[in-house]
Amino acid sequence: MIRKLALATAFVFAASAAQAADVYKLEPGHTQVLFQYNHMGYSNITGSFTKVEGEINLDTADLAKSSVKATISIDSVSTGVAKLDEHLKSGDFFDAPKFANATFASNKVEKTGEKALKVSGDLTIHGVTKPVTFDVTVNAIGEHPMAKKPAAGFDATAKIKRSDFGISKYVPNVSDDVTIRITTEAVKG
Repeated sequence: MIRKLALATAFVFAASAAQAADVYKLEPGHTQVLFQYNHMGYSNITGSFTKVEGEINLDTADLAKSSVKATISIDSVSTGVAKLDEHLKSGDFFDAPKFANATFASNKVEKTGEKALKVSGDLTIHGVTKPVTFDVTVNAIGEHPMAKKPAAGFDATAKIKRSDFGISKYVPNVSDDVTIRITTEAVKG
């Protein structure tokens, strides 16, 4: 009987721990994935991806137990220059017809300060998966004043080398180093 009670108690604690994280969906209208690279030493070009989907399994009691998954449509690349957008979608760079999406799936979250995290995971671009760590700022977690639902907001930054993902055309004239900046709001439910 004691053994059954111990097993039942362990099951309840395991179920409670598994339910501690809630699913928050990324809000497409309040999520931006931006990138920046240097062009021939003269300019620092920026662009974005306008179609992003994903979710955060958010444990508000212990953020280190949280996780994130996101999918970015490569075809949604936007620099504000239509000709450049088409070139970035081509085989010289992202090859959007062949590699339609980029993805990120976290595998570790570390709390590094009161509102700071390091989120590590696997980034897949151009069919190549590499480990990447984002420095994350927790902007806010609480009831969204307009949606009246639990919400969370984060900013994240990482630097990658595009050649690590098989995108090396024009290096070094078009820099190998690319800075990624993400800002997002996510709503529970």
